[in-house]
Amino acid sequence: MYHQYIMVIIFLFLTGSAVVLQANLCLEKEILLLPPVNFTIMVTGLSKVLLRWKPNPNQDPRINCVKYNVKINTPNEDDYETKKTQSTSVNVLHQGFSASVQTILHCGSRFFQSNWVSAELQAPPGAPGTSAVNLTCVTKIIRDEVSLHCTWIVGRNAPKDTQYFFFYRFDRYTKECQEYRKDSWNRNIACWFPETAIDGKGRGKLAVHINGSSKQMVIKPLDQLFDLHAIDQVNPPMNVTAKMDGNHLFIQWEKPVSNFPRKCFDYEVDIYNIRRDYSQTQKIQGNSFDLIIDPTCKYSIKVRATVHFDCRKNGLWSEWSQSISVEAHI
Repeated sequence: MYHQYIMVIIFLFLTGSAVVLQANLCLEKEILLLPPVNFTIMVTGLSKVLLRWKPNPNQDPRINCVKYNVKINTPNEDDYETKKTQSTSVNVLHQGFSASVQTILHCGSRFFQSNWVSAELQAPPGAPGTSAVNLTCVTKIIRDEVSLHCTWIVGRNAPKDTQYFFFYRFDRYTKECQEYRKDSWNRNIACWFPETAIDGKGRGKLAVHINGSSKQMVIKPLDQLFDLHAIDQVNPPMNVTAKMDGNHLFIQWEKPVSNFPRKCFDYEVDIYNIRRDYSQTQKIQGNSFDLIIDPTCKYSIKVRATVHFDCRKNGLWSEWSQSISVEAHI
């Protein structure tokens, strides 16, 4: 116990000394900050890179508490500070990637910065117009598993012998497609994953990569990032029922099969008057709806759902439930 006490005293003394040195240093007119060294960029996964650097060994040893300003130059500009000497960036990489880093110091009300150092990844090779285009993806929950379905179009300059290969990454999991749909030239143009490692509540980002091969030319790859909430299509509402009582139409249903609780859904109810060829749509919360109607008419009813913004960012509407018909029994 005494030994630990002494170690704490020493630590506090050293920390206090460093603060005093730093305070004295801030009184100087100029502080020379040197840029980091050994700045590298390494691909660690689909659309994922690790940026690393080291403090400059020639930096004045009196200078401590420095931070680093990281700037992503391409493909999308970003700028942030960190105390660490490494940083992870998630970005599409098929057009190349470049970043810069500098040493910075907040010294009271004063601010100092070093020169920038930069590094880059070259864009992967490939002939223009050969990469897959018009990539779209949708996730759904099927039997408590999140499925993924993606489609794309063959590049306008891709030879007829082009073959595409599809991969996705979510978090630490990377999977290659095993179930493709093909066009008339036997080229892969869609992929289906009945089971995935994707989050069932549509949180996070999905990284997708499509590369290709051809005997005639090098096929350029395609990367794309999707916000999961934007591509997650919930299931339709279940067990939709309707009955008429005089001029009242009562409609009920159960929430979709989903990892979200009942309170998280908004609904649209479509009521189609078959005799008058007239449709009206109502947006509601809750699992039931009633309406004043013409009891002499026959109606077709369907319901669809989406996740309410209180539970996550807005996403896709579900498909419509199967239509049911109802009419008064006279």
